[in-house]
Amino acid sequence: MSRSVLTLHVTVKDGERALLTRNGRFERVLEPGRHRLFDPARELVAEVFAIVRAEFPSDRYAVLKAAHPDLAATLFEAVETKAGELAVVCYDGRPAHLVGPWTTRVFWKVATKIDAERIDVAADPRVAPHHLKMVSRERNPYFTEVVIGSHEAGLLYVDGRLIERLEPGRHAFWTVDRKVEVKRLDLRPQAVEITAQEMLTRDRIALRVTLTALRRIADPQRAVAAVTDIDAWLYRLVQFAIREAVAARTLDEVLSAKAVLDAELRAYVRERVAETGVEVMELGVKDVILPGEIRELVNKVVEAERTAKANLIRRQEETAATRSLLNTAKLMEENPLLLRLKELESIERLVEKVGRIDLHAGEGAGFDALLTRLVRLKGAEADSERA
Repeated sequence: MSRSVLTLHVTVKDGERALLTRNGRFERVLEPGRHRLFDPARELVAEVFAIVRAEFPSDRYAVLKAAHPDLAATLFEAVETKAGELAVVCYDGRPAHLVGPWTTRVFWKVATKIDAERIDVAADPRVAPHHLKMVSRERNPYFTEVVIGSHEAGLLYVDGRLIERLEPGRHAFWTVDRKVEVKRLDLRPQAVEITAQEMLTRDRIALRVTLTALRRIADPQRAVAAVTDIDAWLYRLVQFAIREAVAARTLDEVLSAKAVLDAELRAYVRERVAETGVEVMELGVKDVILPGEIRELVNKVVEAERTAKANLIRRQEETAATRSLLNTAKLMEENPLLLRLKELESIERLVEKVGRIDLHAGEGAGFDALLTRLVRLKGAEADSERA
């Protein structure tokens, strides 16, 4: 736009329109092209607007509509929403804007087809799937979206009131004029480590007991209504239970009867969580931590017990060996042949350790004499046995 002494020159491109005003009052719309307007008093002003997928100020539209309603209806598409209502504005069939409640937005419709779909969000907070595809999910103040996993349960609260339990999948809800909250609960078994504080047994010995509990949520609605923090609540409950159980037992009973202690703790805890929708699957003592001096004494007692047991086993083995020797001696006394076989076994074991044996028949005698004397020795031995 430029001026000369008497004229105003305005160039309007394709995709543009110019609103011509004289002294602030609308006169007409300038179409695309070059316009020479006689304006010696400099009273004309041309304001150029882009019209392709573009908006027009709503306050200017209100003034123009009041003075020229037919022209306003030809050039613009006004989208006005009420309370509890949203509108999806589409440019040539493609979603472009989400208009909030009590809002007026004006769009040029000369070069762009404008469609507006109004959504009543007051009746149903759930976002329809086709609406979810039409709106932008980034920094959108009008809806919230949540994904529930296959191992989770989702509880929908609207203005603090429980509405329903959500199935696994993607869910979206309008947040216009309402507070929407979705609580997600993990239904898988969870391990809770309980580290007990220092406590006294019945015989006044200080110790600490650590436990492990496996819990899962069986009824999400009841669990949320009954307990704020499930793990913290279970932690405190098991602490109270182990304190009562340890205070009623001596140190020896705590150390020797862990199975009984575990069963008692499980019964105590399960009775109190039965109405909360939480199931305690397992609960047991993991470690018993003793003070240093008590631990040394216990180690000494255990060592003494093991030494005494080892001595007893050794004495039992010695007694059994002596009894076996006595039985063998009685058999040899009653059976000389068995005694002779035992002697030969001893000689055999002795001979295995000898590298060489030298036999001498005497001075001047040869190998024949050695064999003859061995035979005679055997014969003489036989004669003595017969005698």
